[in-house]
Amino acid sequence: MLAGGDLLQPAFREFDAATRLYRESTSTGTTSRALLGVIGELAQITGWIASDAGRFQEAARIYRLGISAAQEAGDGTLESNLLGSLAYQITNIGDPNEGVTLACAAVEALGPHASARARALAWDRLAWAHVTVGEAEAAIRALGEAEAALGEGNDEEEPAYLYWVNAHELRIMEARAYTELRRPLRAVPLLTDVLGRYDATHARELALYLSWLAVALVDANEPGEAARAASRMLDLSKDVASDRTARRQRVVLDRLAPYRDLPQVRELFERSR
Repeated sequence: MLAGGDLLQPAFREFDAATRLYRESTSTGTTSRALLGVIGELAQITGWIASDAGRFQEAARIYRLGISAAQEAGDGTLESNLLGSLAYQITNIGDPNEGVTLACAAVEALGPHASARARALAWDRLAWAHVTVGEAEAAIRALGEAEAALGEGNDEEEPAYLYWVNAHELRIMEARAYTELRRPLRAVPLLTDVLGRYDATHARELALYLSWLAVALVDANEPGEAARAASRMLDLSKDVASDRTARRQRVVLDRLAPYRDLPQVRELFERSR
């Protein structure tokens, strides 16, 4: 499966072409709003790719352009999705408090008739933002809101770009949240279940989820098992051009460093060199 580094230049070209077309267009009304919607959706895709490739400033710039386009088009769901994506990046590599503010704005941007998946995604990202500032109770409440929102779904019409938001993805976020909150007894069973069901061809995602499993196992005082999970993570990510997986590798190795006297951990560090 391709990662951000593999897709960067084609994505930039498509996004630049769409924004240039809008600037040079004389269309108004419905056509103009449709083009703004396309720009917003391309901003979502291109911002994600840039962020995954480690081009964070460019990703933030593109996300903000997309937010402006969505606002001008009057598309609250798209605006929420872009705000949530920007919040997610900032909570991970910037100021987590700003991330909370943006994630709250993503929830508020949704109108009363937003689809179940849109609401679930906004609440899920708010949960993660609360996790990054150590607000455990607020994070768990937001996870509950996400699950409740998804459970209210029916045959309502919703944007195609929300196809991936499902109960499985909510469990992944729940597991990651409990890992970061240092609650391994909750995190390890969730992650083990998730990894047992996940498509093995999705190397980038599997590597990321294994990184959280490794950290949770360290917190559960199981460094040998953590090293085995980390070894599999290294195998999966070695050919993945993703800054995010590289960052997670460093996190896992840092957490395992105190156990380097164990043979499994020592072998892992030798491999990582």
